[in-house]
Amino acid sequence: MQLSEQEQIRREKLQQLQALGIDAFPAALFPVNTNASYIREHYKGEENKADFTEVCLAGRIMSIRDMGKASFAVLQDSTGRIQIYVRRDDICPGEDKSLYDNVWKHLADIGDIFGIKGFVFTTKTGETSVHVQELTLLTKALKPLPVVKEAEGQTFDAVTDPEFKYRQRYADLVINPQVRETFVKRTKMINTIREFLNERGALEVDTPVLQAIPGGAAARPFVTHHNALDVPFYLRIANELYLKRCIVGGFDWVYEFSRNFRNEGMDRTHNPEFTVLEWYTAYKDYFWMMETTEQLMEKLAIALHGTTELTVGSKSISFKTPFKRISIFDSVKENIGIDISEMDEAGLRDVCKELKIEVAPNIGKGKLIDEIFGATSEHTYIQPTFIMDYPVEMSPLTKKHRSKTGLVERFELMINGKEIANAYSELNDPIDQRERFEEQVKLMERGDDEAMFIDQDFLRALEYGMPPTAGIGIGIDRLCMLLTNQPSIQDVLLFPQMRPENFED
Repeated sequence: MQLSEQEQIRREKLQQLQALGIDAFPAALFPVNTNASYIREHYKGEENKADFTEVCLAGRIMSIRDMGKASFAVLQDSTGRIQIYVRRDDICPGEDKSLYDNVWKHLADIGDIFGIKGFVFTTKTGETSVHVQELTLLTKALKPLPVVKEAEGQTFDAVTDPEFKYRQRYADLVINPQVRETFVKRTKMINTIREFLNERGALEVDTPVLQAIPGGAAARPFVTHHNALDVPFYLRIANELYLKRCIVGGFDWVYEFSRNFRNEGMDRTHNPEFTVLEWYTAYKDYFWMMETTEQLMEKLAIALHGTTELTVGSKSISFKTPFKRISIFDSVKENIGIDISEMDEAGLRDVCKELKIEVAPNIGKGKLIDEIFGATSEHTYIQPTFIMDYPVEMSPLTKKHRSKTGLVERFELMINGKEIANAYSELNDPIDQRERFEEQVKLMERGDDEAMFIDQDFLRALEYGMPPTAGIGIGIDRLCMLLTNQPSIQDVLLFPQMRPENFED
């Protein structure tokens, strides 16, 4: 691959460093004892100056202002940025001034990683800074960062090109600190969920990613081949059926953060590889699950933002419990004035035609209802709302409603016009479950490539007896989008899928 002019210059500087006997990529331990954020937050000038006389930190140089025999620079570590002051006579106390004159002044570049030792002070302009007494090159950057601008002593960059941001996330994280904060919050969100579940006695487990039957959801799977067994395998589309096997085995409450794969489209809220939290709790139902989910969502909002009132885009969303509840049929009727609850497949197709909703000829009644709800109603639920009581055709793994014929005990949590969670009172009747699977096979025969397979082993597990169980799946990526106010799922994935680059160009 051809080098740019700046990349060639940096390689020439690397050769000069090597000629001076300086290792630009040393393997030595550097004894960091603090960071930029700690210094900025805790240094109080004369009040505690003595506590900051021997600081040692390391990071990337983001700007340099040369003033002859001294210079100011901005050093960025994992916690943020801090100004450093480098004076020729301080880092080169003897007659040999080459460390400053050669290494620092002429061979250092924006993006290089240095270790520094020194003391903290306040400049005449009132900025907390580190006066450098020892300077060590730790890594020479051979590729320049995208242009970083400077204004009033602050470095910043507004790179928004998705091609750059998503392909070169490592560089995006360096020059856009707010991007790094999104992923810090994502981890805090996941840790808060773990804490919430663990405190209530749930057990975190691991289930297979490679599966002989791609079960637990209606989706098109990725197919691979197991060479040792010489059989096809699928990347999991869901972990539901394995977690239910754990309930059969005697665990009362299990959960898993599952990396799932669905060989489907990509858009602002969909990625073929995504993360879902699923948990299953014995002796509970979907009413209990709604209450527990409300509590979790409220806790997450407070943990990440200190309040239940969040701004998402231009909208204000309240995570204060309780959340609104409405059936899917009442939702459609409320939004378009049409009662579809008693319609057959032909009637539903007529509604789709009237509303100009394009639907495939091979999908059944359940998916037609889903298409109508998605096109007319889903986007209207900005505040957290539980959409309840779906028709049985839409939910092959869900227990039939205890009092409403033709419906199941299921809810989806809608927030900001998108599904965040999907939950059931789980179907534990193995005979009913087999019939539901057989209906899915009929849909598959009609050409529905998202219909479910029959999982004979799962049916065998149910025959041993699964207690009444409530289960839920929560889209972690979408939830993170919501809680960090990000417009695209790619913004909350460190390394989203993209077409391979051609490095020969």
